Amino acid sequence: MSQIATFSEHDKYSMIQLDDGKANALGFDMLEQINTALDQAEAVGKVLLIAGRPGKFSAGFDLNVMGQGGDGLLRILRSGAELAQRLLQFPTPVVLAVSGHALAMGGLLLLTADYRIGTAGQFKIGLNEVAIGMTMPYFGVELARARLDPAHFELAVSCAYLYDADGAVEAGFLDEAVEVDQLMSRAQAIAEQLSTIDMPSHLATKERVRAPLNAALVEAINKELAA
Repeated sequence: MSQIATFSEHDKYSMIQLDDGKANALGFDMLEQINTALDQAEAVGKVLLIAGRPGKFSAGFDLNVMGQGGDGLLRILRSGAELAQRLLQFPTPVVLAVSGHALAMGGLLLLTADYRIGTAGQFKIGLNEVAIGMTMPYFGVELARARLDPAHFELAVSCAYLYDADGAVEAGFLDEAVEVDQLMSRAQAIAEQLSTIDMPSHLATKERVRAPLNAALVEAINKELAA
């Protein structure tokens, strides 16, 4: 298996680099490697920075798996939901360097992090499930309901509206947008800034803040399996 989610440790933060050489689709190999890298990051206990490849953060679930339906579809949906839960509950701050397009499950990942930085340009960010013939998973609805601006919730989820970086800030997918050549330096600066907070207090507070969303995700996963 080729390395497509690479872990590295730095002075004040850890980093996971996602790069499959293509669209960073979330197939079973990518999801497994992300979780292995998260194990390493959790053991280190530093702020976590996750970055995509140039032009692509993630195009979402592997459509080859999604198109087959059946057990594979259920497995990948559950794996995606569990990854979302894990990032929401991660014990240290999670910073995303959104290096380009972030669509479908890639867009949902943006709703799990503590700080999200995008890049200006012709990149698309959003939840395009209904545009490609998919019903939004229950867990995706709950993530969007909790983290998007209410004025954009139905537009993004039910109408597959896609945003540029500035629009994604307004909608709630991102916290800020910078020029492409500034992305990594800005993400590293935010990670270093967040390294100064007390991590146990951060986690305890995050657990309180996100308790309703985490409970909704558990119910959503059960509903998905029942459906």
